[in-house]
Amino acid sequence: MPHLDGSAQLASALDAASRDWHVFPLIPGDKRPAVRDWENRATTDRQRITRCWTHAPYNVGIATGPSGLVVVDLDTPKGPDDTPLAAWAAHGVTDGADVLAVLCERHGHLFPADTHIVRTGRDGQHLYFAAPDGEELRNTAGDSARGLGWKVDTRAAGGYVVGAGSTVNARPYTTVHAAPVAPLPEWLTGLLRPAPLPPQRPVLVPLTDRDRRGKFLNAALNGELARVTGSGDHQHNHALYIASLALGQLVAGGELDAYEVTEKLVEAALSVGQGHGEARRTIASGLRAGANRPRRVAA
Repeated sequence: MPHLDGSAQLASALDAASRDWHVFPLIPGDKRPAVRDWENRATTDRQRITRCWTHAPYNVGIATGPSGLVVVDLDTPKGPDDTPLAAWAAHGVTDGADVLAVLCERHGHLFPADTHIVRTGRDGQHLYFAAPDGEELRNTAGDSARGLGWKVDTRAAGGYVVGAGSTVNARPYTTVHAAPVAPLPEWLTGLLRPAPLPPQRPVLVPLTDRDRRGKFLNAALNGELARVTGSGDHQHNHALYIASLALGQLVAGGELDAYEVTEKLVEAALSVGQGHGEARRTIASGLRAGANRPRRVAA
């Protein structure tokens, strides 16, 4: 259980700050942020941290982007029905750590255990790495297009992890290897790096009249806003980035106004609890990525 006076959580938050990791409070006993705009408010200031954690036994959130971290989350199955896809099952994997071990073997590298490691409340592992200089990696999930595999998520720009000293469902997060953070291995960086969208001629969406054109653009905008407002917990930032990328293609094609798109996306992000500064950074990043592949609607 959390220490009712917050002493254990305070000690952990201060330890994280001493490593130059930016921390913010999570709801006591929970993974959810206790504050809005958590990425922008995350801090290493010891006085602010002390004031916060002497107020309540908050769990410790570590904002991975401002901290310059990429955290590889090796999870465990949530029940008997939580099983790997056949491609992973053929290797006899039982959890995220097994999946990473298979990837290491496949790419000819040792398991990257010589770094800071935290054991999660569900007996998984968080492997902390220093983010590569000069490029922005974002969160990935499981067997998605940009993920590493079953039960392997990553938290980077726009994400956060529950820090050591926290307790979720009466299960503690504990540091099991207090080593300095190692650089993210180059081969993992390559796997996590989004494939660039090649510059190409604008994609033309043929429509026969102005009214249908307007309906198409409204549907495109509203559909991406709904992607954000309908996103699940811990998926808001990723949904916002994907929506911004999609609409950024239409902005680059001259079909939508960048200011209007940005403000509507900000409004959608705020409605699901994202912070203002965090939302604007994510939107700007998505619009830049979308500009590599403009879309135009043929009149």
